Amino acid sequence: MLPKTPAKGMRDFLPAEFALRQYVLSTIQSTYESYGFSRIETPAVENIALLTSKQGGDNEKLIFKILKRGEKLKESEQGELCDLGLRYDLTVPLARFYANNAGQLPAVFKAMQLDSVWRADRPQRGRFRQFVQCDIDVIGEATNLAETELILATTTALDKLGFSDVNVRISDRRLLNALARCAGFSEQQTPAVFIALDKMDKIGVVGVMQELEAVAPDKAEPFINLICRITAAEDPFALCAEELGDYLPAEVRKNLEEILYVTNNCITNGKVSFDVTLVRGMGYYTGTIYEISVEGLTSSVAGGGRYDKMIGRIMGTDVPACGFSIGFERIVLLLQERGFVPPAKRGMAVLVDKNMDKKQLLDVEQACRHLRERRKVTVLRKAKNFGYQLKQLAESGCDEIYEFRNGKFEKLG
Repeated sequence: MLPKTPAKGMRDFLPAEFALRQYVLSTIQSTYESYGFSRIETPAVENIALLTSKQGGDNEKLIFKILKRGEKLKESEQGELCDLGLRYDLTVPLARFYANNAGQLPAVFKAMQLDSVWRADRPQRGRFRQFVQCDIDVIGEATNLAETELILATTTALDKLGFSDVNVRISDRRLLNALARCAGFSEQQTPAVFIALDKMDKIGVVGVMQELEAVAPDKAEPFINLICRITAAEDPFALCAEELGDYLPAEVRKNLEEILYVTNNCITNGKVSFDVTLVRGMGYYTGTIYEISVEGLTSSVAGGGRYDKMIGRIMGTDVPACGFSIGFERIVLLLQERGFVPPAKRGMAVLVDKNMDKKQLLDVEQACRHLRERRKVTVLRKAKNFGYQLKQLAESGCDEIYEFRNGKFEKLG
């Protein structure tokens, strides 16, 4: 027999699950549209050269690769068997999309993407090989208006989905670089420093210290002490400016302070705070970075940052860009755990006799055609187990049930 279960790491969605997913997607989309974002779509399949251009971090190790076909496969050298792959995120394809279509887009382009991505990851609870990402990006805006709009749009979407106490943490990659340089770490050591610092929530100060000592034993303690002092400071930006001096560009402090001021005076469902330990894993970030967490989940539900150099690798000219991505699957999981049921579209069911002839079928379809202009109408043959059928219809959202007899609707119940 052929397999009846989905491929490993993939899923089927029953009507109730799909309805919840559609509700979350439509809520996010309508919120983003209210902030001026326009939805676009890129192919699921991209050229392997783009997907392996060292912009996707560890995700590049998880690509579903597609073999060359026909003569191309026969002519391929060993190690060049693949020329295409499934996208592993929406940011790298967006950079290609913009480079290809920039002449047809506005000077400041606000893009929205709500689509599936694929990663050849090890499936586990809450982690699948195909999943949905919800991204918004502002391309062509170099000022912190972009970050402000992204944070406000994302927190508003979460508010509409019932998350009333969000915690937004922000920092800046340039500040992290300044910290590493000030502590004496070399440019080659900086990635390892960031990887260790990114684990602060999981392994604590002692664990991070141990990892840093493996990188540079004499620099680990001064670096950690500085991080701890900044975290505890009443005015962390003033301390950063004092300690980092010329290592820290002056605009970084001003940029972060302005974002904090505006967003904290606009957000009604949480707070925005500076977190010097925030790193974000993707190597393409060049400036502001941010994450959102909510009660009930240890990992973040949204994250993003500024990536001003990515598009330039494709176009040849740098274009300022900034994005935010909601972890759609985590949001759906949280809503399911809370027992949330989206508002159902109430409908009408019409039951017909199983021995109905073609004239009677024509009558019922013509009568229902007009009703369907205003509401959902389901036509079904009357089942033997009539009571169970009525129960199923009620559970599916049918609040009115009729039987069609002699060209007329007769209400049941």
